[in-house]
Amino acid sequence: MGQRKEVGHLGGKCDLTGRKFGKLTVVEKTGETQEHYRVWRCRCDCGEEILVNTKRLKNGTVTNCGCIPKATARRGRTAEDLSGRRFGSLTVLYRVENRNGRTCWMCRCDCGKKKTVTARDLKAGKVKSCGCRTHDGEGNRVDLSGKLFGRLTAVEPIARRDRKGSIYWRCVCSCGNETEVTEDCLVQGNVMSCGCLKRENQKRISGRLHRVDGTCVEILEKRKYRKDNSSGFRGVFKTKEGKYRVNIGFKRQRFYLGSYTEYQEAVKARMDAEKVIHDGFLKAYYEWKRKAEQNPEWAKEHKLKFDVVKENGKLIVIEQS
Repeated sequence: MGQRKEVGHLGGKCDLTGRKFGKLTVVEKTGETQEHYRVWRCRCDCGEEILVNTKRLKNGTVTNCGCIPKATARRGRTAEDLSGRRFGSLTVLYRVENRNGRTCWMCRCDCGKKKTVTARDLKAGKVKSCGCRTHDGEGNRVDLSGKLFGRLTAVEPIARRDRKGSIYWRCVCSCGNETEVTEDCLVQGNVMSCGCLKRENQKRISGRLHRVDGTCVEILEKRKYRKDNSSGFRGVFKTKEGKYRVNIGFKRQRFYLGSYTEYQEAVKARMDAEKVIHDGFLKAYYEWKRKAEQNPEWAKEHKLKFDVVKENGKLIVIEQS
């Protein structure tokens, strides 16, 4: 006589009716399937009912209706019955096992697909579809109409989407211009104007800086050690051969100061050049500025001249004030 083998997968002849798994007693087989396994209606010892598939019953994944929460459970011993309720495009069908301590429900979307969603996400409105409506802007849209974000007032959503599916809103800036900004950028505060705010800030900052032939006085005064090159010191770069190449920039030009075997020698060469060029320029500038403030007419005829040229491998400063 052949051995009888129970198979839980679809097409098998397994009948679990009346069998007990933990606190669950199988009542009857349903017409539903889940992950290609038959779904059974089970009654818990507490009196509640739950639908569970064959695989999870036999593996011991589900042993109660959720009345015995896990250590990380965030709900009490009972959960609100959401069966039949509608949330956006989702209709709640039946309860499934907890996930990470959260009460979960199997839902059917209007498009026909099924999706497991936590009760918290359903009631909070975080999930309103199986995902089919993410890009049409309807399923999970937040109404921003009339809301103010910096200088921007959101007017209406448009059909345009970014690569992440975030909807674009037509906005009116306080300066009168219109622009299109994604919902994410508005809510997160990444965009607060049509661009006028950035231009104003740049102009304001530019007005506080003093430039002479493209050289910013304030930047030279506050130069710091840098970590964006291979050596850690500004203008000193470690080559593939293990040596240290030294450069210095001035008035939109870059001058080569040599290659050194020792790091300290390279740093010293750079600092010596800074003392002659950068510090020399600052000294000449403030001296010229002092004279210009005392005699504006003199300043019109005498422009500050501080240039650097390279002759025969050496840097030469040409100064006139």
